[in-house]
Amino acid sequence: MYVIPAIDLRDAKCVRLVQGDYNRQIVYRNDPVKQAEEFSKAGAEWLHIIDLDGAKLGKPVNTDAISAIAGLGVFKIQVGGGLRDEESVRKVLDIGIERVIVGTKAVGDFEWFAQMTGKFRGKIALGLDARGSTVATHGWTQQAPQGLLEFAVQAARLPIAAIIYTDIARDGMMGGPNFERTKALVDAVDVPIVAAGGISRLEDIQKLAELGLEAVVVGRGLYEGTLDLAEAIKAAARAG
Repeated sequence: MYVIPAIDLRDAKCVRLVQGDYNRQIVYRNDPVKQAEEFSKAGAEWLHIIDLDGAKLGKPVNTDAISAIAGLGVFKIQVGGGLRDEESVRKVLDIGIERVIVGTKAVGDFEWFAQMTGKFRGKIALGLDARGSTVATHGWTQQAPQGLLEFAVQAARLPIAAIIYTDIARDGMMGGPNFERTKALVDAVDVPIVAAGGISRLEDIQKLAELGLEAVVVGRGLYEGTLDLAEAIKAAARAG
């Protein structure tokens, strides 16, 4: 199981939003490239980047910062935030990104999402963000009618790279992930699952590794110092 550090970009700065609330922002680093370099030195092979401005606006915004990080040439990178048309998807992939994360548009226009997964096979991951059992969209500002597991099963029939599941209520709270719903998702579909939200201790990493996940995304726990990335990577390797 991979441990993937997260960089959330807003105004080209490395930040975190508490429970996805744009009014509850913590700025951790003015230079996201330097932050990425530190993650690489700790042993990270993957990097998770969310363009928060893009998620709110509906199109990529922080592409210069993303391109600078990709230019380091040390990570496989997955990027999400505002990818709601083919031009945006192609623009981000052309930077040299391993896979893009599509959430809002996948939920709102599943036919388009299916077309994109066929056109960019193995390069599109479904961003499945949820409050409880309900899917959230538009940078977590709106609720969708689809149920979490129901939509995951539908999407898993497509040639997607992975499902990246975030429990919004846990995100940025450092209170532990939603183990029960994560396990239900792993059991429901036959595609790689990446879990995010609330992971802040080595015990969380070890327990999640037992669920059969492809990877976990860790953010605030790294920035606040409750989780050491190098140790987390070692713990995941031992559990695997």
